Amino acid sequence: MRKSYDFSKGTRNPYARRLKKQITIRLDEDTIAYFRSLADDSGIAYQTLINLYLRECAATKKKLAIHWKPAA
Repeated sequence: MRKSYDFSKGTRNPYARRLKKQITIRLDEDTIAYFRSLADDSGIAYQTLINLYLRECAATKKKLAIHWKPAA
């Protein structure tokens, strides 16, 4: 390893604005197990699968239909 490197001719990463941001999210164990089983079948990391699914929901502007049932 060198003591110093010359980056004067370097270029900025053109994909830097598309980098992912790390967050903390709490998911049910069943949800994680589902995506992990998909990951085992597809060979894609489960976090990537979750990101792809959420990206698709955002791109199609998918809305949740939440219907609360009163406790009996």
